[in-house]
Amino acid sequence: MKYTQLGRTGLKVSRLVLGTMNFGPQTDEADSHVIMDAALDAGLNFFDTANVYGWGENKGRTESIIGNWFTKGGDRRDKVVLATKMYGNMGPEGEPAWPNHDLLSALNIRRAVDASLKRLQTDYIDVYQFHHVDRRTPFEEIWQAIDVLVRQGKILYVGSSNFPGYKIAQANEIAARRGGTIGLVSEQCLYNLAERRAEMEVIPAAQEYGLGVIPWSPLQGGLLGGVIKKEVVGGRRASGRAADTLADPTARAQIQAYEDLLGKHGIEPGEAALAWLLTRPGVTGPIVGPRTAEQLDSALRAVELELSDELLAGLDEIFPGPGPSPEAFAW
Repeated sequence: MKYTQLGRTGLKVSRLVLGTMNFGPQTDEADSHVIMDAALDAGLNFFDTANVYGWGENKGRTESIIGNWFTKGGDRRDKVVLATKMYGNMGPEGEPAWPNHDLLSALNIRRAVDASLKRLQTDYIDVYQFHHVDRRTPFEEIWQAIDVLVRQGKILYVGSSNFPGYKIAQANEIAARRGGTIGLVSEQCLYNLAERRAEMEVIPAAQEYGLGVIPWSPLQGGLLGGVIKKEVVGGRRASGRAADTLADPTARAQIQAYEDLLGKHGIEPGEAALAWLLTRPGVTGPIVGPRTAEQLDSALRAVELELSDELLAGLDEIFPGPGPSPEAFAW
C-alpha cells in the first residue's frame, strides 16, 4: 500500500479509502468484518463512514458494525484512521427532523458526535466531517463547537463533504481569524473521469487551503467499472445512475469508447478509473465501497497500476475536463 499526508496535516493515510456505506444494507456484519480485516491486512488504514449509513430505519447501523469490529481487538482501532460524517436527520425516515436534531448547530454537533462515539465504541474520531453545507449556521458557531470537542479529545481533525469552493474558503478564513483551530483539512466530493466539475472550483480551493481531496463515487455508480462489457459477457444489466446514463446513445458511445481503449491496453476499466484519480493533483485517495472481498482486491490493484502518458491522453480525449480555473469559464 502507498501512503500520503492528508492535506497539510501530519496525518499519514493510505491512497485508497475504505468506504463502508454498503455495510449493513448490502453486506451483512460478518462479511463486513471480513472486508475490514482484509483491508487492514493490505495496509489500507483510512476508513470512512457516516452516522446516517444503514439508511431508513437502520440509520447508525454501519457505525455499529464498525464498532463491533473494533471490539475484536488486535489493535484494530489504533491502526485505523477513522472518519465519520454528520449533518442529516437521524430520526425516522420520511419524518421531519425534530428541532436541532440535524444540520450543523453547536447543539446538534455535540449530540451527533457523542452518538457516533457510542456506536463506534471508541473515545475519539480522527476526522469528523460535515456531510453538507448548512447555510443557516455561521462558521463562528461551528468552529466554537469543534474547538470544544478537540479540547475534550473527542475529535482530532475536521473535514467537509459536498462543499462548494467558496464555502471551503469561507470556513477556513473564519477559522484563521478565530485562531486556535486548524480549520478544514479534507473535502469529500463527487469526482471521477465522467464527472469532472470539481476541477472548476472545489479542487483549486482545496489545494489553495491545503485540504486533501477524497473523491466519492470514483466509478460513477458503476458506469466506469466495465458496465457494457458486463452486459455482453455476463448478462448483468446496469442499474441506477449507470442505467440512466447508458439510455442516452451519446453517453453509451462514450462509455463504449472508454472500455475499448482500456481493452487495447489490457486494463480493467474499474481499476483504471481509480488509478486515474490517483494521478490527479490534490487527490489524497478515492473512496472505494466494496460489497465483497473480491471487489476490494480489484480496488487494491489500482494502487500499483501505472497509466502511460498515451493512455492518460486517450482518457482525456474521451472525458475532457473543464480546463483550468478560471480560464475555463472566464475567457
